[in-house]
Amino acid sequence: MKIGYARVSTKDQNLERQIEELQAQGCDKIYSEKKSAKNFERPEYQKMKKMLRFGDVLIVHDLSRFGRNNAEIKQEWKDLTEKEIDIVVLNMPILDTRQYRNLEGVGRLVSDIVLAVLSWQVEQERLNNLKAQREGIEIAKRKGKYKGRKTEYSPDGKQSDKYFTIVQMLKDNVGQPEIAKRMKCSRDTVAKIKKEKGL
Repeated sequence: MKIGYARVSTKDQNLERQIEELQAQGCDKIYSEKKSAKNFERPEYQKMKKMLRFGDVLIVHDLSRFGRNNAEIKQEWKDLTEKEIDIVVLNMPILDTRQYRNLEGVGRLVSDIVLAVLSWQVEQERLNNLKAQREGIEIAKRKGKYKGRKTEYSPDGKQSDKYFTIVQMLKDNVGQPEIAKRMKCSRDTVAKIKKEKGL
């Protein structure tokens, strides 16, 4: 059975393109999800892993679908190949375990070496992207153009109404635990607003 797995980590990335690629490969079932890099629980991926059986073929667009770093990628690869599940990485044709099936130990060795190099490359690319992002933020800060992410509880945030109510309650000497309870927010949020306003 051919199983496909597609994932994107941001809203801007195109999940449909990956799904179309997997459909073109004749996948019998496709699992997909949109998850941020910070939240890597991947419920659909875990569900798919439970479904995979001996002799199945797992098809993905690229190695980063398996993990955020070198260690995660290699561990997932090891878990799957030990269960005799074939893996096909579409943007790296050399990573197609089906072509090494008849080579026994030699094939596994070749596959493992290539995987080690490419998974390291994936991790380096991620680290370079993070570095570039940090450098971009620093430049923007120096030029006074960086505004950062808007705080939810702030005068112009999503919860601006609650923010002003919390400020007023603090001025009225209502206790922080009581404010948090009434406003359905965390005590940390109340404490932060109190500190910012010097109340």
